[in-house]
Amino acid sequence: MGFRLDAHQTSLPGGHISTELRINDRIRVAEVRLVGPNGETVGIVPTADALRLAQEADLDLVEVAPTARPPVCKLMDYGKFKYENAQKAREARRNQTNVVIKEMKLRPKIDQHDYETKKGHVVRFLKAGDKVKITIMFRGREQHRPELGFRLLQRLAEDVDDLGFVESKPKQDGRNMIMVLGPHKKKSEAKAEVKAAKSAAAAERAASEAEEKAERTAANAQRGTTKKERGRSENLDPEIDA
Repeated sequence: MGFRLDAHQTSLPGGHISTELRINDRIRVAEVRLVGPNGETVGIVPTADALRLAQEADLDLVEVAPTARPPVCKLMDYGKFKYENAQKAREARRNQTNVVIKEMKLRPKIDQHDYETKKGHVVRFLKAGDKVKITIMFRGREQHRPELGFRLLQRLAEDVDDLGFVESKPKQDGRNMIMVLGPHKKKSEAKAEVKAAKSAAAAERAASEAEEKAERTAANAQRGTTKKERGRSENLDPEIDA
């Protein structure tokens, strides 16, 4: 017994997944509900007549709703249709943003220098549009002073509130206290800003280089003129033959 793969089926025993639409001669039903190339409803027609209309219009007959009774088919340029769908899929993938969670670990009695360093990393992550998981690690007797970790997390959240917000409030997790900061800007927005900043810096650098080149050219031209003037000599004694 063989299996027949229809467009609306997703898989077969031992087979592969197919999402291809049936077109033209692959459409084996007796009649179809036909839709014109501009979306106009033609009505139920014999499949042979629909194929003839497709050939006359130099288009394809594409089964767009195989489960309908009768199946719905549309006249279209199938090659162009597939290309446009592929373009849309690529654009959608390009605009997708992967959620990245960075992690930063601190001690409850961290000194000021280390705190500023850690905060700098958190700022960088938030500017890039990433979430940041802040973990306060308690050791020994520090576990009995959870307020130290809470105050540190609160201080950090306030220091970076222009870039991020507290997405998950501080909570105790064994020997650790955890808080999650979320960025105000989306990943795509952060990437666009970085790209724009790089383009602006490149343009500024190119303009600066062009200005320096123009100044060097002008200076070289000035030096050449001075050398020519110094190289001139006139015979001031008329009795000496030139």
